[in-house]
Amino acid sequence: MPWRKAFSSEEPAGAGGAGAGRAVTIAELTDVRNGTRAPYAPVPVTADTLAYVIYTSGSTGRPKGVEIGRGAVSLLLRELEGAGAASGEGRRVGWNASPSFDASVQQWVRLCRGDTLVMIDEETRRDPALLAALVDEQALTDLDVTPSHADPLLDLLTPGGGPRPLTLLVGGEAVGPALWDRLAAAHASGLLRALNVYGPTECTVDATAGWIDRPGEPHIGTALPGLRARLLDENLAPVGEGETGELYLAGPRVARGYRNRPGLTAERFVADPSGTPGGRVYRTGDRCRLLPGGRLAYLGRADGQVKLRGHRVELPEIEAALARVDGVAEAAVVLGEDAGGTPCLIAHHRGGDAAALRTALTAALPSYMVPAAYVAVDRFATTPSGKLDRAALATRVEASEDRAGTAGSAEGLTGTAEELIARVWTQVLGAASIGPDDNFFKLGGHSLLAIKLVSRVRAELSVALPVKAVYAHPRLRDLAAHIEGLTAAKDA
Repeated sequence: MPWRKAFSSEEPAGAGGAGAGRAVTIAELTDVRNGTRAPYAPVPVTADTLAYVIYTSGSTGRPKGVEIGRGAVSLLLRELEGAGAASGEGRRVGWNASPSFDASVQQWVRLCRGDTLVMIDEETRRDPALLAALVDEQALTDLDVTPSHADPLLDLLTPGGGPRPLTLLVGGEAVGPALWDRLAAAHASGLLRALNVYGPTECTVDATAGWIDRPGEPHIGTALPGLRARLLDENLAPVGEGETGELYLAGPRVARGYRNRPGLTAERFVADPSGTPGGRVYRTGDRCRLLPGGRLAYLGRADGQVKLRGHRVELPEIEAALARVDGVAEAAVVLGEDAGGTPCLIAHHRGGDAAALRTALTAALPSYMVPAAYVAVDRFATTPSGKLDRAALATRVEASEDRAGTAGSAEGLTGTAEELIARVWTQVLGAASIGPDDNFFKLGGHSLLAIKLVSRVRAELSVALPVKAVYAHPRLRDLAAHIEGLTAAKDA
């Protein structure tokens, strides 16, 4: 009996085809009994043929599938070569991003120029010491990292450790002034050459690029050749040098649109304001300032979207999830800093229990979208027009109410290791008091704070504590016992 299955409307009807296809029977493909085969008909491939779909966070809670054509990916590789970020033979490139994250595209596409791709596992990716060791052991020449991971990595790279200078592509979030100057100094010393890359998923990974070769004001460089950058004011008029506007991007690397979302596509991919017949541009929603030479200084979002640890996060999506929790009358989320200056999400809520909110969001959202701190408020400040005054929300958490309330008593601590871990946790988590049964992640810990924790333990105890140990032993008492075991083994 023939097997039949129609392609769903969510999937292409062939290698990059569009729309649904007709049902195909086994008999049409191959008739094993008489050896006949269905006629071969190659699928035409053009520059606009679909190469991949990557889903990004959506403000309504529904992810958006961004469709990128094959020609756009080919241009990306050519432009990275032209910028000097992918040049020369025998390059060894670290695959340092999840396939669901668009930064992975600029890594796997390097196979198309004959480069060697070195796979990096999750444990190594999130542990700076292991990553630095892999860079040297595998003789990597090229690595792509977020600013949050570049900072601790700089402490571990050495001039004689491997091929130098290491080409470091830095992107996924804004580079702060302190890190910018550190990267510029590393560039001057010959340790590495860092390229700051910026780009929305809708414009095939990287839209602009600028070398971090001297200290000063951070910038995202200028547009790569496959795109045209336009900085426009609220009247869609170009801004002058030193002025601020919203960034619009046009050119052959702009995405085809959002998969099966024609309304949203029309909203973000608009007619070219310059009047080019049939032209269209992508509204990034990013605010920039025009610097001399056409360089752009990134200032942040014009809407509720932020980038955190390389992930694009829609704050309204988190706020909607908070509002669905029983007892919450109102909620607002901002991107801020914890006590140690690490970027984090801070949830302000009127009504509801912080511990219950954390539990509910952990079950409903990806880990990178779960706020690290929760601040209870009696009322939210409003603007003269009656809207929420986001500028009045706290953007730095020293010892948040939910952390202080969740943490246990320090009186039960026993032994040097427990006391050391408690002290370090207090520093990196901003909790008022830490007890032996407290859980690192339930107190707001995340991957970057785990890296900070491990770095401080290594410095104070000279013990090779891997980041994965924090995940395996999140309770303070258990982590301390593990560290004591490592110390005993080292001294034996």
